[in-house]
Amino acid sequence: MKRLTIVLTILFMAFIGALIGGVTNHLAIKMLFRPHEPKFIGKTRLPFTPGLIPKRRNELATQLGKTVTNYLLTPDLFRKKMLTPAMKERAELFVQGKMNQYVLQSDKTLNDWLELAGASELPNQVEDKLLALIDRQLDDMRLRVTTGTVEEVVPLRWQQQVEDRIPLASDFLLQRAERFIDSAEGRQTFQKMIDDFLNSKGTFGGMLNMFFGESESLVGKMQREALRFVGAPGTKELLDKLIWKEWRNIQQQPMEQLTADFDFDSVFSSVKRYALDQLALSDRLDHSLAHYWPNGTAWTAENVTPKIVGFLFDQAELQLEQSLKKLKLDEMVKEQVDTFPVAVLEDLVLGISRREFKMITVLGALLGGVIGIVQGIIALTLNGF
Repeated sequence: MKRLTIVLTILFMAFIGALIGGVTNHLAIKMLFRPHEPKFIGKTRLPFTPGLIPKRRNELATQLGKTVTNYLLTPDLFRKKMLTPAMKERAELFVQGKMNQYVLQSDKTLNDWLELAGASELPNQVEDKLLALIDRQLDDMRLRVTTGTVEEVVPLRWQQQVEDRIPLASDFLLQRAERFIDSAEGRQTFQKMIDDFLNSKGTFGGMLNMFFGESESLVGKMQREALRFVGAPGTKELLDKLIWKEWRNIQQQPMEQLTADFDFDSVFSSVKRYALDQLALSDRLDHSLAHYWPNGTAWTAENVTPKIVGFLFDQAELQLEQSLKKLKLDEMVKEQVDTFPVAVLEDLVLGISRREFKMITVLGALLGGVIGIVQGIIALTLNGF
């Protein structure tokens, strides 16, 4: 009977200790989150309300934000996960694909692009600018051409070329004259000249005809004399001097006088029409970019896209830390945590540590039971059992 009493006492003390330890730990865990709001008796707030985490939620949010930025979303993490050669290659493929789809291989014409950019009037403006430029150039040309003498206006190179060809011109004229004189046509011309001359002199002409014989013989004599005259060295020298004299006279002539009857306006109008017809800007813009640049895709993929993406990645790496600071991720995390209902925070923590909290409760009950057993043994020993 005595032993049974001892065992029951120890078991009762163990039960009471386990109950106290388990309930105390369970209550302590619950008090981390509950109550969610402060409780009042009248105007007096009950102690330990709200729970620890609701009460320190602001500090928790701040600390969580710092933890995320200092240990989770760090610049090194972004460099390792995002700024990699593989990511760069994927970015190049993405950028090139979008450029091909929307620009390089698009069916949109250049006119469509201009309209999209709000510059649909650009072709007309270009034509107007071109016509204005042509007008200014043509007016300047007319002013230069009509001001001063031929010698002052005509380029020296042209004048030199004319002067170099004067001897050639005299040779050409003498050769043509010699051919004409010695030809049947020249003989007929001399025949007609002699007949007309003799007929115009009346009786005197008849006497001359009787004296010199038939006009046929006179024609032969005149042809021979004319050929001798054309072939004489002095004739070429004389012709050169005459051409030089006429050329000097032409050089001193005012250009305005020489061009007085020239219709500049008609010529200028023709020039402008020709320029617009050759430009045909509206028609030329009515084609896609691929029409004028069929190799654009290959060229940009090799020379443009890698440089653009490389530049962006380099800038991203240089500005990464500064950009993350400007994003203020810790403040963003803090704001989000501050907006969480306490129940959500509780579910979040318990969802991760529910099993561990249960083990803490069990451990509390176990320790309480052990302490109860020890207390029972001590109590029985002191009571003389």
